[in-house]
Amino acid sequence: MLSSLGGLSGLGIVPFVLGGGVAVVFLFPGSVVMTAAGAAFGLGRGFAAAQVAASAGAALAFLVSRYVARSRVERWVRSKPAFSSLDEAVGVAGWKLVLLTRCCPVFPYVFQNYAYGLTRVSFSHYAFGSFIGLVPATLLFVYVGSLGRAGAEAVSGQAGSAEVAFQLLGFAATVAATVYVTRISRQALRKAGI
Repeated sequence: MLSSLGGLSGLGIVPFVLGGGVAVVFLFPGSVVMTAAGAAFGLGRGFAAAQVAASAGAALAFLVSRYVARSRVERWVRSKPAFSSLDEAVGVAGWKLVLLTRCCPVFPYVFQNYAYGLTRVSFSHYAFGSFIGLVPATLLFVYVGSLGRAGAEAVSGQAGSAEVAFQLLGFAATVAATVYVTRISRQALRKAGI
């Protein structure tokens, strides 16, 4: 199925983004959506597709939490000790805290989407912080998927070993940058008491 989506060129991205966004709302792991985007579309287009799908899914889940299923989400979230600290801090720091928790998740991304719908953060701050904060993880998972695609192309003779080696080097740099961003985010969250 991934190869058929990728074969549709730009048209395959639209159903992928729509399906990926809806999947996130139904608690499907975003990492799978991101990795699949890399495998289907390669690094550049895969990153764009995954970033839009993950951000759209996060925004939809936030809105569902805030306006549709609030009482159910409240029961789940209130049982998490980290949430009360998060709610207090997000009232002060807004999008900055959303960005930090996306880079260093206090709890899984799919649950953050719903939890933030219960906080005092505005939708615009949430959407902006989520979009920027999801970049490192999106890039990392899309890179993994694109490496699988590159490996398959190398085996079939469609890509040379130099291309694959270059992609592996880029992946190592992406992992290092993601670890660094996560470490900085974790330190900032500790200072904020989260």
